[in-house]
Amino acid sequence: MTVNFVLDHENMNLAAIKDRLTLYEKLMRLDKPIGTLLLLWPTLWALWIASTGRPGWLMTWIFCLGTLLMRSAGCVMNDLADRKFDAHVKRTKDRPVAAGLVSVKEALWLAATLTLAAFCLVLELNRFAIALSFVALALAATYPFTKRFLSIPQAYLGVTFGFGIPMAYAAVANALPAMCWWLLLANIFWVLAYDTEYAMVDRDDDIRIGIRTSAITLGRYDVAAVMLCYAAMLAVLAGIGLKLAFGLYYYLGLGAAACIMLYHYSLIRGRTREGCFKAFLHNNWVGGVIFAGIAANYVWP
Repeated sequence: MTVNFVLDHENMNLAAIKDRLTLYEKLMRLDKPIGTLLLLWPTLWALWIASTGRPGWLMTWIFCLGTLLMRSAGCVMNDLADRKFDAHVKRTKDRPVAAGLVSVKEALWLAATLTLAAFCLVLELNRFAIALSFVALALAATYPFTKRFLSIPQAYLGVTFGFGIPMAYAAVANALPAMCWWLLLANIFWVLAYDTEYAMVDRDDDIRIGIRTSAITLGRYDVAAVMLCYAAMLAVLAGIGLKLAFGLYYYLGLGAAACIMLYHYSLIRGRTREGCFKAFLHNNWVGGVIFAGIAANYVWP
């Protein structure tokens, strides 16, 4: 009986640990990789362009894993900041912190651990990239609060989500040339587009609880604004291609992205929650085909 009791107790402990880890996984959104991918694609654009298609496996690994860690930390920070709001939104009310399943103290420790792990990776880069990592952390930590006072917080998110671009240039070239900022501008337009789609999903709830988003600010012009931002993004990327004398494959990537964006229009024009959310998730393919065009340009110039 004693042996059975010990085994049962150990099984209960293992089950409790497993349940806790599952909550942490949800808090970090590891079950929803779209955010990591939307952060990763522009970082890879910059990494490939800055290194003329030869970034090296170690540096690529550092940026890929660092993106995952910082996106996870950012999700925890966001849920901490929005815990009182999330409880009143249909889509977010079951998030671990908002539902009281993970304490604020636990979430703080988790965010700190993830940030420290990401910083350990950055220490493998040069001093310029290390210095910029503190700016990246400040942006990630402050973004959740911009929804209280900025009419279009998605613009701030565009800088936050695109900061892997100057980080990549700093790591590869130890400089931030004009091309870096043009890429960042393209990313800001992209984030304005896809995060407005995302905000359209929660518009009614956000109005009720007093959160500011681009979907609310733009009102009935939201769909038009999304498509204009997509067009601006493609125009900036086309200009980058001309400046760098990129070949056919790059523009095929942009053309494929344009076709995907037109499909998004068919999803969001009715402003349904399901359609807008599907369009948001589908932006992974936009980033992916653009990266494929960049990579192919260096393989087959």
